[in-house]
Amino acid sequence: MSATAQYDIKDESLAPDGVLRIEWADMHMPVLAAIRERFAREQPLAGVRVGACLHVTTETANLMRTLKAGGADIVLCASNPLSTQDDVAAALVVEYGIRVYAIKGEDDDTYYAHINAAVDHRPNITMDDGADVIGVLHGARPDMAAGIIGGTEETTTGVIRLKALEAEGRLLFPIVAVNEANTKHMFDNRYGTGQSTLDGIVRATNILIAGTTVCIAGYGWCGRGLALRMKGHGADVIILEVDPLKAIEAVMDGYRVMPIAEAAKLAKLFVTATGDIHVIRKEHFAVMPDGAIVANTGHFNVEIDIPALEALSTGKRRVREFVDEYTMADGRRIYLLAEGRLVNLSAAEGHPAAVMDMSFANQSLAAEYLVAKHAELDNKVYVVPADIDAEIARVKLETMGLAIDTLTDEQAKYLASWDQGT
Repeated sequence: MSATAQYDIKDESLAPDGVLRIEWADMHMPVLAAIRERFAREQPLAGVRVGACLHVTTETANLMRTLKAGGADIVLCASNPLSTQDDVAAALVVEYGIRVYAIKGEDDDTYYAHINAAVDHRPNITMDDGADVIGVLHGARPDMAAGIIGGTEETTTGVIRLKALEAEGRLLFPIVAVNEANTKHMFDNRYGTGQSTLDGIVRATNILIAGTTVCIAGYGWCGRGLALRMKGHGADVIILEVDPLKAIEAVMDGYRVMPIAEAAKLAKLFVTATGDIHVIRKEHFAVMPDGAIVANTGHFNVEIDIPALEALSTGKRRVREFVDEYTMADGRRIYLLAEGRLVNLSAAEGHPAAVMDMSFANQSLAAEYLVAKHAELDNKVYVVPADIDAEIARVKLETMGLAIDTLTDEQAKYLASWDQGT
């Protein structure tokens, strides 16, 4: 990629298909559409340079359209080498005039060259999904942080990295943790990850979930959502946890809970959703049954110890587009999906637009909040303000054609009192 290239995508001719898919997603994102309409009138991001490192999907495209409508000057790169939808990237460049650096299947050198293109934009606001732009800015290129008023972070994994920076006193500018908004993680992480991960696994393998023993590592919001969907399809679900409270919750939700050393011998499908490193390791591959399938729905591909799997295997071949078969010395076969990268975006299309509507409403309003309030913020990780979270929920409910009750004056007084009892 040329250092002066204005974009780097697979094929501009894919743009018409991308436009159609972006329009389809937009139809299911009414909250974001309402924000875009207001942004176009009020221009709250006028002159603001945004460096965004997000999954380049139809839903992200509508977020980019919203930021641009608000006056932002945007460079977008991919937050994972396998998550880009090439037709969407083309549409953003050709039809919507947004600079994009993203190609599905790009190698590591290209991936980081694209991230550096976002840094070269000298953003005033960073927008991350996994904190990779933040990582470059705080690692190799801290000199480029001048002029940044704040950033946003989309994922649990990214928030973990950012809180580590804050704890060390090294965070260079304030961050709004979009992932911590109730209207994000309770819906995107749970319902979005649950459905899209199941979708990615089935698209990649065409296996029958009913009757399959499925081991899910992690019972956070993503693990909860996936377990619910797997159970609904008739799977026998085993949960792995290190948190005793979450383990109790999983048991009371109707799942088996056990250490991975035991589960590795039983399950035929393993899915990691922890955000941690080497959850599935050499000793687990050594006892997995023949035909075991291993996938990851966490942000990075470190949850599965792929080098250990490579070392144990005597042969490897690609048997389906997103399925690599590893043959062990004893003849057993283990199948790794999507090279261990997040299977819902690599082998499928990611979260449904209706759930990303709230997530990207949070991203848009968090950017507006940073422009308005950055001078009052310290270099810390902040949650989305409660009034923004509540307003997104209210508008989403309204767009769903639903109404709810409000407290009567008597009820409000009772809840605010201490002296009224039986």
